[in-house]
Amino acid sequence: MIGLISATAAGAAARDRLAAAWPDRTRVYEGPVADAVRRAFGECSQLVCFLATGAVVRLVAPLLSDKASDPGVVCVDEGGRFAVSLVGGHGGGANELARAVGKLLGAEPVVTTATDAVGVPGLDTLGLPVEGDVAGVSRALLDGEPVALELESSWPLPALPANVGSAVPGGGPTIRVTDRLIDIAGAGEVVLRPPSLVVGVGASKGAPVDEVLALIEGALADAGLSVASVAALATVDAKAGEPGITGAAERLGVPVRTYSADELAGVEVPNPSAAPLAAVGTPSVAEAAALVGGGELLVPKRKSVRADGAPAMATCAVVRRPGRGRLAVVGLGPGARDLLTPRAEAELRRASVLVGLDQYVDQIRDLLRPGTRILESGLGAEEERARTAVAEARKGQAVALIGSGDAGVYAMASPALAEASDDIDVVGVPGVTAALAAGAILGAPLGHDHVSISLSDLHTPWEIIERRVRAAAEADIVVTFYNPRSRGRDWQLPKALAILAEHREPTTPVGVVRNASRPDESSRVTTLAGLDPATVDMMTVVTVGNTATRNIAGRMVTPRGYRWQETAR
Repeated sequence: MIGLISATAAGAAARDRLAAAWPDRTRVYEGPVADAVRRAFGECSQLVCFLATGAVVRLVAPLLSDKASDPGVVCVDEGGRFAVSLVGGHGGGANELARAVGKLLGAEPVVTTATDAVGVPGLDTLGLPVEGDVAGVSRALLDGEPVALELESSWPLPALPANVGSAVPGGGPTIRVTDRLIDIAGAGEVVLRPPSLVVGVGASKGAPVDEVLALIEGALADAGLSVASVAALATVDAKAGEPGITGAAERLGVPVRTYSADELAGVEVPNPSAAPLAAVGTPSVAEAAALVGGGELLVPKRKSVRADGAPAMATCAVVRRPGRGRLAVVGLGPGARDLLTPRAEAELRRASVLVGLDQYVDQIRDLLRPGTRILESGLGAEEERARTAVAEARKGQAVALIGSGDAGVYAMASPALAEASDDIDVVGVPGVTAALAAGAILGAPLGHDHVSISLSDLHTPWEIIERRVRAAAEADIVVTFYNPRSRGRDWQLPKALAILAEHREPTTPVGVVRNASRPDESSRVTTLAGLDPATVDMMTVVTVGNTATRNIAGRMVTPRGYRWQETAR
């Protein structure tokens, strides 16, 4: 929850704008400012104070405890010109909050965290638990000193600066990625804990939380493994609500994954038993649940030990799963920076490898972190880019594969997913499509059922395209044509328009938008009879209305229902 505090009418107005935009995320604190700040500090994970930074410094200083637990604090000035990340830039998320508040209120975000200011990923922002000399190693990263990266456990990390390498002659600052318990050298060493361990757990009904937790922690410690690398507890469906298991997971801060008895019975394990077979229908719970997703069994089944000598009520086993590469398929939108989604920006910053068409790479090059490896190519190499992106992800990299509009619409998602298998994690990031961008410019042409059809026959035979156009014409559906006309394909658009003209009046509105959202954007609303195909090219989107679509004050409008058709004439 984000606490909102203000002292003046101007501050309250900006505060209320934020509260209206984020109703489920914010809470307004009224009353004397000092009391409001104290209450919000104790109750919220973040604060936005519409106060002077000096006042907020004096108010929160006595409340500060530890940067890992203190809430993030952002200050917005009286004029609403700046959103200042004051406390908890990384741990409290204040840097991102300042950017989000700035975007919403039209204020300039002020971020002074050194790593964020120069685009270097903070060691405490990589999504992995971190231990050791974070400040010292971060300083070395910023100063350009050689920093060693030791990957005992492979994990897809964001791009790291060029001064990070595999070895540093004579020693020096070091980043280690491992799930093992190790003695941290002290100054100049940081350990990142990848979520590589899955703990399978079996428990009798009523098994105490303390017994289950002690078993898990003891098994990890004896095997020399860090509890910070536990990704999940796993068990059989029948134990999904067992308080001892769910309570242990809550204390560890991890989810509980459950599997059916049939799934677990099909997993080969070293220590099957008749007891779980009789109780829940599988010869193994702990080992099978840990192994069901594959990996290396590090700790075979072991039982809890009770101080009173009573029979054990819990079992556990530990498996290390190999790091999986990550492929984010990112839609960049139609071109304008303000139509690039925050999620897309976050994925671009998270990537260590970027794959894309050269002209699309140029659009977002400034958003990439220093050290991002860029693999760009020209037009016509879509399948090659898809194969490259998947291959890089299979090496354990964090990869972003970019496309214009929405990457799933006539773009890179389908060829990439055709290459990918279940050995990598794939994330889709939606973008604003050309059809939607053009529709917003034209008015509301997509207010009822609509369809997008590409007129390019490079990948689809014209016979199939024509059949789809004819079906849309007969069904009276609004049609948006992608790839309508190029120098080598100049007859397809006239043919498609002729098919539509068999079912629609010559006066049917047609919207033509070129380079939607870009500096040289142009648009016009014409008619089915009045459209000159020679004025259309590959940078153009053509939207043809249905029989209910009307030109109203120069805007193309398709009603949501046909009952409106007669009154709109």
